[in-house]
Amino acid sequence: MSGFSVPLQVPLDERSLAHRIAEGGRAVIALSGGVDSAVVAALAFEALGTDSIAVTICGPAVARAEVDRAVRVAAEIGISHRLLTVDPLERAEYRANPANRCYFCRSVEAGRLLAFGKEWGAGQYLDGIHTDDLSDDRPGLRAMDEAGFRHPLAEGGWTKADVRLAARSRHLGNAEQPSDACLASRVAHGNPIDAALLGRIEAAETILLDRGFRRVRVRVRGEDARIEVDPTEVARLSTAPLSSEVLASVRRLGFGSVAIDPNGYGRHTAPTGGTP
Repeated sequence: MSGFSVPLQVPLDERSLAHRIAEGGRAVIALSGGVDSAVVAALAFEALGTDSIAVTICGPAVARAEVDRAVRVAAEIGISHRLLTVDPLERAEYRANPANRCYFCRSVEAGRLLAFGKEWGAGQYLDGIHTDDLSDDRPGLRAMDEAGFRHPLAEGGWTKADVRLAARSRHLGNAEQPSDACLASRVAHGNPIDAALLGRIEAAETILLDRGFRRVRVRVRGEDARIEVDPTEVARLSTAPLSSEVLASVRRLGFGSVAIDPNGYGRHTAPTGGTP
């Protein structure tokens, strides 16, 4: 990273954080459909206006629903927005799905963003990492660091709670959006990844989302799938006839066996070997 890289013990206020973003000049913001990068995009637009642009990665590892959210939130902010198609499956290391799979994915994505930014005339590249993220083992963060990305929220001492507060104050449509991750994070490490598998996972999760579940993961090990929803929604999913309808619909996508996790979504307890 360049610029301010050590998280502050006393978080910066929004005006100070926007000012420090402005000091970096023309900015490319890696905008997912999540609230963290949305807040960075909003701050950058407030600081830089047309000297900021949000770029959203599209490709087989990114659910269409997440891309659609990014389009909507960019329009709410008013920032210029581009979609950039990137396929991490071009890397054999990514397809093999080792424990540091995210490093190879982010390396590919960061490379495309840097190429875009060079043509656009960027002076800096920003993402939505905050201080709560720094306690996790994130190989992808190392790839972003190596590419020279700045993490203004983390460097300004902001937590997830600070991010939510800023999003609510701006009435962003994804202010309460649960954290998400790429589709490959659902696959147990060591199980090879291809576009067809990622498409099946997205289709399975869409079945749940279309039935009103907000936090959804369809985790895959071998040919088998396990459905996770928020712990508060497990009882609804497990009640007939909805449970049998969902299980049958997901099974028809080609999974060997399909089960509902009775404990619900849990980042740190999932035995798939994937990430959130």
